[in-house]
Amino acid sequence: MACCLLLKAVKHTEVLALVHGKSIMEVCIFFFYAMILLPGIAASVHQVKSFLNHTAYLSCYFPNSQKTDIKDLRVFWQKGDMEVVHEVYYGQEKHDNLSPKYINRTRMDMDKWTLQLLNAGILDEGQYRCIIQHRDKGSAKVIHTSECLLHIIANYSQPEIAWLHTGELKPSKYLNLTCSSSGGYPEPEQMTWLISHENKTSRLTHHMDVSQDAVTKLYNVTSKLNITVPTNTRTNISCLLHLGGQLGSLVSVPLGIEIQEEEMEQVKTNFFGPLIAVIVLITLLLGLVILKKKRNISSTNQSVSLAV
Repeated sequence: MACCLLLKAVKHTEVLALVHGKSIMEVCIFFFYAMILLPGIAASVHQVKSFLNHTAYLSCYFPNSQKTDIKDLRVFWQKGDMEVVHEVYYGQEKHDNLSPKYINRTRMDMDKWTLQLLNAGILDEGQYRCIIQHRDKGSAKVIHTSECLLHIIANYSQPEIAWLHTGELKPSKYLNLTCSSSGGYPEPEQMTWLISHENKTSRLTHHMDVSQDAVTKLYNVTSKLNITVPTNTRTNISCLLHLGGQLGSLVSVPLGIEIQEEEMEQVKTNFFGPLIAVIVLITLLLGLVILKKKRNISSTNQSVSLAV
Protein backbone atom coordinates (compact mmCIF):
# COMPACT_ATOMS: atom_id res chain seq x y z
CA MET A 1 0.00 0.00 0.00
CA ALA A 2 2.79 2.45 0.93
CA CYS A 3 4.62 1.61 -2.29
CA CYS A 4 1.58 2.28 -4.45
CA LEU A 5 0.86 5.49 -2.55
CA LEU A 6 4.34 6.86 -3.09
CA LEU A 7 4.36 5.83 -6.73
CA LYS A 8 1.26 7.96 -7.09
CA ALA A 9 3.09 10.81 -5.35
CA VAL A 10 5.98 10.81 -7.80
CA LYS A 11 4.02 10.32 -10.99
CA HIS A 12 5.33 12.59 -13.79
CA THR A 13 8.16 13.89 -11.57
CA GLU A 14 11.91 13.74 -11.56
CA VAL A 15 12.04 10.66 -9.38
CA LEU A 16 10.50 8.48 -12.02
CA ALA A 17 12.77 10.04 -14.60
CA LEU A 18 15.77 9.06 -12.54
CA VAL A 19 14.67 5.47 -12.18
CA HIS A 20 13.26 4.95 -15.68
CA GLY A 21 15.77 2.21 -16.32
CA LYS A 22 14.68 0.21 -13.31
CA SER A 23 11.70 -2.05 -12.92
CA ILE A 24 8.57 -1.11 -11.01
CA MET A 25 9.58 -3.64 -8.37
CA GLU A 26 12.89 -1.83 -7.81
CA VAL A 27 11.05 1.45 -7.38
CA CYS A 28 8.73 -0.16 -4.85
CA ILE A 29 11.70 -1.57 -2.95
CA PHE A 30 13.31 1.88 -2.94
CA PHE A 31 10.26 3.51 -1.41
CA PHE A 32 9.70 0.63 0.97
CA TYR A 33 13.14 1.06 2.48
CA ALA A 34 12.72 4.83 2.49
CA MET A 35 9.56 4.50 4.57
CA ILE A 36 11.23 2.21 7.09
CA LEU A 37 14.79 3.43 7.41
CA LEU A 38 14.79 7.19 6.93
CA PRO A 39 14.74 9.20 10.16
CA GLY A 40 11.92 11.69 10.74
CA ILE A 41 9.27 9.55 9.09
CA ALA A 42 6.20 9.57 11.34
CA ALA A 43 4.10 6.47 11.94
CA SER A 44 1.32 7.92 14.11
CA VAL A 45 -1.89 9.38 12.73
CA HIS A 46 -2.75 12.90 13.92
CA GLN A 47 -6.41 13.59 14.69
CA VAL A 48 -7.74 16.84 13.19
CA LYS A 49 -11.21 18.36 13.74
CA SER A 50 -12.83 21.07 11.67
CA PHE A 51 -16.28 22.65 11.62
CA LEU A 52 -18.45 22.13 8.58
CA ASN A 53 -17.85 24.72 5.82
CA HIS A 54 -14.84 26.13 7.66
CA THR A 55 -11.15 25.82 6.77
CA ALA A 56 -9.44 22.63 7.89
CA TYR A 57 -5.75 22.85 8.82
CA LEU A 58 -3.69 19.74 8.07
CA SER A 59 -0.14 19.96 9.33
CA CYS A 60 2.77 18.08 7.83
CA TYR A 61 4.47 18.03 11.26
CA PHE A 62 7.76 18.60 9.49
CA PRO A 63 10.41 19.98 11.88
CA ASN A 64 12.82 20.95 9.07
CA SER A 65 15.69 20.82 11.52
CA GLN A 66 18.16 21.20 8.63
CA LYS A 67 16.50 24.47 7.52
CA THR A 68 16.17 23.12 4.00
CA ASP A 69 15.02 25.63 1.42
CA ILE A 70 11.52 25.00 0.04
CA LYS A 71 13.03 25.20 -3.45
CA ASP A 72 14.86 21.95 -2.73
CA LEU A 73 11.74 20.14 -1.51
CA ARG A 74 8.68 18.61 -3.05
CA VAL A 75 5.65 18.56 -0.75
CA PHE A 76 2.80 16.33 -1.76
CA TRP A 77 -0.62 15.83 -0.11
CA GLN A 78 -2.78 12.84 -0.92
CA LYS A 79 -6.10 11.48 0.39
CA GLY A 80 -6.42 7.73 0.44
CA ASP A 81 -4.75 5.97 -2.45
CA MET A 82 -6.11 7.88 -5.44
CA GLU A 83 -6.90 11.54 -4.73
CA VAL A 84 -4.18 14.15 -5.18
CA VAL A 85 -4.99 17.05 -2.85
CA HIS A 86 -2.07 19.50 -3.21
CA GLU A 87 1.47 19.65 -4.56
CA VAL A 88 4.33 22.09 -4.06
CA TYR A 89 6.98 21.29 -6.65
CA TYR A 90 10.31 22.71 -5.53
CA GLY A 91 8.86 25.99 -4.33
CA GLN A 92 6.05 26.28 -6.89
CA GLU A 93 2.46 25.11 -6.45
CA LYS A 94 1.53 22.62 -9.13
CA HIS A 95 -2.09 21.91 -10.10
CA ASP A 96 -1.72 19.50 -13.03
CA ASN A 97 -2.40 16.32 -11.05
CA LEU A 98 -4.97 17.57 -8.54
CA SER A 99 -8.26 15.74 -8.14
CA PRO A 100 -11.10 17.93 -9.49
CA LYS A 101 -12.82 18.27 -6.09
CA TYR A 102 -9.72 19.97 -4.61
CA ILE A 103 -9.02 22.50 -7.38
CA ASN A 104 -9.08 26.05 -5.93
CA ARG A 105 -9.80 24.66 -2.47
CA THR A 106 -6.30 24.24 -1.04
CA ARG A 107 -3.45 26.50 0.03
CA MET A 108 -0.09 25.68 1.54
CA ASP A 109 1.39 27.69 4.41
CA MET A 110 5.08 27.25 3.67
CA ASP A 111 6.18 28.71 7.02
CA LYS A 112 4.06 26.31 9.10
CA TRP A 113 4.10 23.36 6.68
CA THR A 114 0.32 23.29 6.90
CA LEU A 115 -2.26 22.58 4.22
CA GLN A 116 -5.42 24.70 4.34
CA LEU A 117 -8.48 22.90 3.00
CA LEU A 118 -11.14 25.51 2.29
CA ASN A 119 -14.86 24.99 2.85
CA ALA A 120 -14.36 21.55 4.38
CA GLY A 121 -17.35 19.26 3.93
CA ILE A 122 -18.43 15.91 5.28
CA LEU A 123 -17.20 14.18 2.13
CA ASP A 124 -13.72 15.54 2.90
CA GLU A 125 -13.49 13.39 6.00
CA GLY A 126 -10.77 10.77 5.87
CA GLN A 127 -7.06 10.13 6.06
CA TYR A 128 -4.54 12.46 4.43
CA ARG A 129 -0.84 11.86 3.91
CA CYS A 130 1.91 14.44 3.55
CA ILE A 131 5.04 13.29 1.70
CA ILE A 132 8.19 15.41 1.49
CA GLN A 133 11.08 14.67 -0.88
CA HIS A 134 14.46 16.36 -0.82
CA ARG A 135 16.47 17.00 -3.97
CA ASP A 136 20.16 16.56 -3.21
CA LYS A 137 22.86 16.37 -5.89
CA GLY A 138 20.35 15.64 -8.62
CA SER A 139 18.50 12.79 -6.89
CA ALA A 140 15.35 12.93 -4.78
CA LYS A 141 14.57 10.92 -1.70
CA VAL A 142 11.72 10.81 0.81
CA ILE A 143 12.76 12.49 4.05
CA HIS A 144 9.41 12.82 5.83
CA THR A 145 5.85 11.50 5.82
CA SER A 146 2.96 12.15 8.17
CA GLU A 147 -0.72 11.30 8.29
CA CYS A 148 -3.78 13.21 9.47
CA LEU A 149 -7.28 11.88 10.03
CA LEU A 150 -9.80 14.66 9.38
CA HIS A 151 -13.09 14.73 11.32
CA ILE A 152 -15.88 17.16 10.37
CA ILE A 153 -18.17 18.65 13.05
CA ALA A 154 -21.57 20.30 12.54
CA ASN A 155 -23.42 21.78 15.51
CA TYR A 156 -26.76 20.25 16.45
CA SER A 157 -29.70 22.50 17.27
CA GLN A 158 -30.66 22.85 20.93
CA PRO A 159 -32.86 19.88 21.86
CA GLU A 160 -36.53 20.83 21.98
CA ILE A 161 -39.36 19.12 23.88
CA ALA A 162 -42.81 18.86 22.26
CA TRP A 163 -46.19 17.44 23.40
CA LEU A 164 -47.61 14.43 21.58
CA HIS A 165 -51.18 14.89 22.83
CA THR A 166 -53.77 17.62 23.19
CA GLY A 167 -56.18 18.41 25.97
CA GLU A 168 -55.85 18.87 29.71
CA LEU A 169 -53.38 16.82 31.73
CA LYS A 170 -55.02 14.69 34.42
CA PRO A 171 -53.54 12.67 37.28
CA SER A 172 -53.01 8.93 36.72
CA LYS A 173 -52.95 9.50 32.96
CA TYR A 174 -49.87 9.25 30.70
CA LEU A 175 -47.62 12.08 29.60
CA ASN A 176 -46.30 11.69 26.04
CA LEU A 177 -43.37 13.87 24.98
CA THR A 178 -40.72 13.95 22.25
CA CYS A 179 -37.30 15.57 22.25
CA SER A 180 -35.67 16.45 18.92
CA SER A 181 -32.43 17.92 17.63
CA SER A 182 -31.36 18.38 14.00
CA GLY A 183 -28.67 19.41 11.54
CA GLY A 184 -25.66 17.91 13.31
CA TYR A 185 -22.66 15.72 12.57
CA PRO A 186 -21.32 13.17 13.46
CA GLU A 187 -24.03 10.88 14.79
CA PRO A 188 -24.53 11.46 18.54
CA GLU A 189 -24.20 8.74 21.16
CA GLN A 190 -27.56 8.89 22.94
CA MET A 191 -30.32 11.06 24.39
CA THR A 192 -31.18 11.05 28.10
CA TRP A 193 -34.35 12.33 29.82
CA LEU A 194 -33.89 14.19 33.12
CA ILE A 195 -36.91 14.23 35.50
CA SER A 196 -36.43 16.46 38.55
CA HIS A 197 -38.72 16.94 41.56
CA GLU A 198 -38.21 17.47 45.31
CA ASN A 199 -34.44 17.97 44.82
CA LYS A 200 -34.12 14.58 43.16
CA THR A 201 -33.27 13.89 39.51
CA SER A 202 -33.97 10.66 37.65
CA ARG A 203 -32.29 9.74 34.37
CA LEU A 204 -34.06 7.72 31.70
CA THR A 205 -32.36 6.58 28.50
CA HIS A 206 -34.86 5.58 25.83
CA HIS A 207 -34.43 4.55 22.21
CA MET A 208 -33.21 7.36 19.95
CA ASP A 209 -34.45 7.48 16.36
CA VAL A 210 -31.72 8.64 13.96
CA SER A 211 -32.12 9.78 10.36
CA GLN A 212 -29.53 11.17 7.93
CA ASP A 213 -30.23 13.61 5.12
CA ALA A 214 -29.29 12.03 1.79
CA VAL A 215 -27.90 15.30 0.43
CA THR A 216 -26.32 17.16 3.34
CA LYS A 217 -25.37 14.00 5.29
CA LEU A 218 -26.44 15.77 8.49
CA TYR A 219 -28.27 13.86 11.24
CA ASN A 220 -31.66 14.43 12.89
CA VAL A 221 -32.46 12.66 16.17
CA THR A 222 -35.64 12.12 18.21
CA SER A 223 -36.46 10.38 21.48
CA LYS A 224 -39.88 9.72 23.06
CA LEU A 225 -40.94 9.74 26.73
CA ASN A 226 -44.10 8.10 28.10
CA ILE A 227 -44.60 8.40 31.88
CA THR A 228 -47.43 8.80 34.37
CA VAL A 229 -48.41 12.42 34.91
CA PRO A 230 -46.57 13.65 38.05
CA THR A 231 -48.79 15.15 40.78
CA ASN A 232 -48.63 17.13 44.04
CA THR A 233 -45.19 18.58 43.31
CA ARG A 234 -43.59 20.70 40.63
CA THR A 235 -41.69 18.53 38.15
CA ASN A 236 -39.14 19.71 35.60
CA ILE A 237 -38.43 17.54 32.56
CA SER A 238 -35.40 18.08 30.29
CA CYS A 239 -33.59 16.06 27.65
CA LEU A 240 -29.83 15.81 27.25
CA LEU A 241 -28.14 15.02 23.93
CA HIS A 242 -24.73 13.31 24.32
CA LEU A 243 -22.57 14.20 21.32
CA GLY A 244 -19.76 11.77 22.13
CA GLY A 245 -16.00 12.10 22.28
CA GLN A 246 -14.91 15.50 23.53
CA LEU A 247 -17.85 17.34 21.96
CA GLY A 248 -19.85 17.54 25.20
CA SER A 249 -23.65 17.61 25.51
CA LEU A 250 -26.64 19.80 24.70
CA VAL A 251 -29.61 20.27 27.04
CA SER A 252 -33.16 21.43 26.30
CA VAL A 253 -35.14 24.16 28.03
CA PRO A 254 -36.87 22.42 30.99
CA LEU A 255 -40.61 21.73 30.82
CA GLY A 256 -42.33 22.51 34.14
CA ILE A 257 -45.45 20.58 35.27
CA GLU A 258 -47.50 21.08 38.47
CA ILE A 259 -50.86 19.26 38.91
CA GLN A 260 -53.00 18.51 42.00
CA GLU A 261 -54.43 15.05 42.51
CA GLU A 262 -57.99 14.43 41.43
CA GLU A 263 -58.85 13.05 44.88
CA MET A 264 -57.99 16.40 46.46
CA GLU A 265 -60.37 18.11 44.09
CA GLN A 266 -63.08 15.61 45.05
CA VAL A 267 -62.50 16.23 48.76
CA LYS A 268 -62.89 19.95 48.18
CA THR A 269 -66.14 19.36 46.26
CA ASN A 270 -67.47 16.94 48.91
CA PHE A 271 -66.65 19.43 51.65
CA PHE A 272 -68.13 22.55 50.11
CA GLY A 273 -71.28 20.81 48.80
CA PRO A 274 -72.77 19.85 52.22
CA LEU A 275 -71.62 23.14 53.71
CA ILE A 276 -73.59 25.12 51.16
CA ALA A 277 -76.63 22.92 51.74
CA VAL A 278 -76.47 23.55 55.51
CA ILE A 279 -76.19 27.29 54.96
CA VAL A 280 -79.24 27.26 52.68
CA LEU A 281 -81.22 25.18 55.20
CA ILE A 282 -80.36 27.50 58.08
CA THR A 283 -81.33 30.49 55.99
CA LEU A 284 -84.73 28.91 55.23
CA LEU A 285 -85.33 28.07 58.90
CA LEU A 286 -84.49 31.60 59.97
CA GLY A 287 -86.84 32.90 57.34
CA LEU A 288 -89.68 30.71 58.64
CA VAL A 289 -89.06 31.77 62.24
CA ILE A 290 -89.10 35.45 61.30
CA LEU A 291 -92.25 34.99 59.23
CA LYS A 292 -93.99 33.19 62.11
CA LYS A 293 -93.07 35.95 64.56
CA LYS A 294 -94.47 38.56 62.20
CA ARG A 295 -97.76 36.65 61.97
CA ASN A 296 -98.03 36.37 65.77
CA ILE A 297 -97.44 40.10 66.20
CA SER A 298 -100.05 40.85 63.57
CA SER A 299 -102.65 38.62 65.33
CA THR A 300 -102.01 40.28 68.71
CA ASN A 301 -102.55 43.75 67.29
CA GLN A 302 -105.86 42.70 65.74
CA SER A 303 -107.13 41.35 69.11
CA VAL A 304 -106.27 44.55 70.95
CA SER A 305 -108.09 46.63 68.35
CA LEU A 306 -111.33 44.63 68.69
CA ALA A 307 -111.32 44.90 72.51
CA VAL A 308 -111.16 48.67 72.32
